[in-house]
Amino acid sequence: MRRKKQLLRPLIGLFLMILIILVPFIHPFKSYLAIPNDIIALKGHVELPKLGSTVNVTSQNDNIDFANQDVTSDQSLIYNMNGLPIKKINLSLLDDIRVVPGGQSIGIQLQTLGVLVVGHHLIKEDDAYVSPGEEGDIEVGDIILKINDEKITKADDIAKYIKKFSEADESLNVTIKRGDDEFIRTLQPIYDKKENKYRLGLYIRDSTSGIGTITFYDIKNKKYGALGHVISDIDTNKPIEIYEGSIKRSQVNAISKGKNGRPGEKKASFSRKEQSLGTITKNTPFGIFGELNDSIEELSDNEAIPIALSHEIKEGPAKILTVVEGETIESFDIEIVSSSPQKVPSTKGMIIKVTDEKLLNKTGGIVQGMSGSPIIQNGKLIGAVTHVFVNEPQSGYGIHIEWMLQEAGMDIFNVNEQAS
Repeated sequence: MRRKKQLLRPLIGLFLMILIILVPFIHPFKSYLAIPNDIIALKGHVELPKLGSTVNVTSQNDNIDFANQDVTSDQSLIYNMNGLPIKKINLSLLDDIRVVPGGQSIGIQLQTLGVLVVGHHLIKEDDAYVSPGEEGDIEVGDIILKINDEKITKADDIAKYIKKFSEADESLNVTIKRGDDEFIRTLQPIYDKKENKYRLGLYIRDSTSGIGTITFYDIKNKKYGALGHVISDIDTNKPIEIYEGSIKRSQVNAISKGKNGRPGEKKASFSRKEQSLGTITKNTPFGIFGELNDSIEELSDNEAIPIALSHEIKEGPAKILTVVEGETIESFDIEIVSSSPQKVPSTKGMIIKVTDEKLLNKTGGIVQGMSGSPIIQNGKLIGAVTHVFVNEPQSGYGIHIEWMLQEAGMDIFNVNEQAS
């Protein structure tokens, strides 16, 4: 008898282990796990997760049939399986949000916060070559904010203050910003006999420029979003902290077609002297954002359309709006290969693939300068193109539109505020 019990115990343990492994694959349990605790949706026809023919949803408040009726107020929902309630969730509704989809090619000008250090160089002093900046622990990627409490806003300020304080035989107290930290480094410039001036042994930059695409704008509030990704310095590969910036009209003059292993590029031009379309006030992982002036309305006849949240996006056909010649916005077919519903902001929410033969023949797929091109599905703005797959240029990433709207200051998830 004792031996039988000893043999039975491992069998029971094995059975329980198999049961634990198989439980998640049992259909009712899988359906239960797939039900979220809370759902946020836009007012109107709410699409809830479909969990099979045995599961249906009713409203505890109003007994609404979600298959046939629009919903305009918050609800407590009951998921039922074969007529038995299995889970209660909360449905929170946001006001209908509509923005104008962009697609315009834009020129981007950024003035950095302070002056950005992008390298070191050596200066001859007697028989040695030195860099005061490097020896003074100033690193590539640091931002110079002040010299002896004098504010630095452009590269010319550096030369002016070096000359001023060095000729007065003063050392330089340089205020540096590195990440979130600020500190002071004391430097002694070296007189460069060859250049006939004092120098710090630093390569610096105070501005940058490029092109991109507008994703959306809100005429009423004069807000816009573009790019869908952060602008980083080409030398330091760090996000640029901006002092001020502007966007301007841009014309696409030619396309460098993308190939496997080599991303393509829009070749576009814009005039620095031309009136700006708007300001750039934020440079974030989700794009650039700012305020528009009235001239944006001259660039497009597009009308405001609703948005879709990440859990409403479907795999399958969609379109992007972008410019491949001149300033004309065109619509091109793509496919949503995958989309992951997201509860927290993330920059890579979708994988997309260009299917439009005209665009493939023209560009090879997704090219640099296309970042920010709005993605539209079923008449709703769902996101923006962000990155190309280098070894597969017809495919790339997209960002969900809700995170760009949030960065633009539209506070779409502040349910209580919207309902007040």
